[in-house]
Amino acid sequence: MPNVSIIMGVYNCKNYNLLRKSVESILQQTYKDYEFIICNDGSTNNTLEELKKIAQSDSRIKIISYEKNRGLNHALNECLAVSQGKYIARQDDDDVSKPERLKKQVQFLDENREYAIVGTCADVFDNNGIWGEYTVPEKPQKGDFLWNSPFMHPTTMMRKAELLSGGGDREAKETRRCEDYDLFMNLYAKGYRGYNIQEKLYYYRIVRDEKNKHRPMKYRVDEMIVRFRGYKNMRMLLRGMPYVFKPVIIGLIPQSILKQIKRSRY
Repeated sequence: MPNVSIIMGVYNCKNYNLLRKSVESILQQTYKDYEFIICNDGSTNNTLEELKKIAQSDSRIKIISYEKNRGLNHALNECLAVSQGKYIARQDDDDVSKPERLKKQVQFLDENREYAIVGTCADVFDNNGIWGEYTVPEKPQKGDFLWNSPFMHPTTMMRKAELLSGGGDREAKETRRCEDYDLFMNLYAKGYRGYNIQEKLYYYRIVRDEKNKHRPMKYRVDEMIVRFRGYKNMRMLLRGMPYVFKPVIIGLIPQSILKQIKRSRY
């Protein structure tokens, strides 16, 4: 059986070239003991046909599919259900993993049994190349969840046993745009801990002109619910209450001001 299962959810892929580059970055990893499970989450375009073509290039690629779109959290749970690896790694369909990523993460988890999660930092890019970086704290503590998630979901590798113990990705209305935040808070509430390798082992795609777009308020309310539940489960609700309302408050800030606030993020 493979040591690592890489999981990816895809829905109505808009750029097959980016998808192929993302998959190729996994196939070019220096670490080879893995399977790559890609779930077609009810796409209505030619995504499934493209995935089938891609799968012909390597026997380690496995495609699962269903007709109705269920959301990324459901797609990832479907991948998890058929996975065989003891480690579960994430990958998004428009991002790129650097060649040493899997090797370094496997080595870290092998040597550090006290951690259930290992993520990395990343270069931020778009069609014009690298334009920023995404950094995360080395040893996230509960307090690091107050402002944002201290992990970049697509860069993470997790122990499968601990991930299953945490229930995988919780499927609920409020987690549809923040399933990763919910997942990591659930794991921390159960006593598991994570680490971020302070090296950029991933290329994270954010289109520069789109990074300041306002999320619809309904998704901000969903995140508020996720924050409340997560802080409560981690027994830090009193400390976290001011941050519960953060996504809604930010959604009320004029766009021109928000751009100035976000300028220093990347």
